[in-house]
Amino acid sequence: MLLVIDAGNTNVTLGLFKGADLLAQWRLTTDRELSSDEYGTPVRDLFERDHIDLKQVEAIAIASVVPPLNPSLSRMSEVYFGLTPLFVDYTTVTGLKILYDSPAELGADRIVDAVAGVAKYGAPCIVVDFGTATTFNAVNAEREYLGGVIAPGIKISAEALFARTAKLPPVEIKRPDRVIGSSTVEAMQSGLFYGYAGLVDGILDRMIAEMGTTPRVIATGGLAPLIAGASRFIETIDPTLTLDGLRFVYERNVRQ
Repeated sequence: MLLVIDAGNTNVTLGLFKGADLLAQWRLTTDRELSSDEYGTPVRDLFERDHIDLKQVEAIAIASVVPPLNPSLSRMSEVYFGLTPLFVDYTTVTGLKILYDSPAELGADRIVDAVAGVAKYGAPCIVVDFGTATTFNAVNAEREYLGGVIAPGIKISAEALFARTAKLPPVEIKRPDRVIGSSTVEAMQSGLFYGYAGLVDGILDRMIAEMGTTPRVIATGGLAPLIAGASRFIETIDPTLTLDGLRFVYERNVRQ
């Protein structure tokens, strides 16, 4: 079995694959201060809860955008699984040509998203990942990673609104029934939802024009189902895209 780990700024998501089948998926809260044991113990507990033997894991692949976590995740892999993990970065064999001006700046999550987008849906494509930040990743028909866009995530936008205003309360991020809100809460929800949907489609409109083609547009991440429904461009929501991308990258490297 292959254990894949997507270490993001808010959550650490784990997926367990047997071949192409995703057998289990778990999520932990990201904490940069935790030791290898403080990550390893809850991971072990999750395996035990689902009646899975740690010894069945034969390999581990990690995409991390939180460098302080990497030593703990590496040590956890060695102590609890007896394995040296594959950390994905711009030097990893992916099947994509990266055209970023400084490839070392490209986040591992964006790389595996692009790999999975091409592998599952073909090229050209754009992958929109609704995470702590929302990233847009463009791949052309020649499987060249062109670059993309990084925008504040909708939760970051909401938190900034609450923090910087004295009279506006925290509200649930949801799609309101109408744009014109008849209360402060409804007005805020409208601004957050429709404002963000407008941001997403505005960026996609310009990206597609620059690419000069009609790419498949795929969304992933926790809030993808909420925002994608208001988009004119997003065709597919794929909640496991990043985990699948880690599997594709690992399999390609095993074949080298």
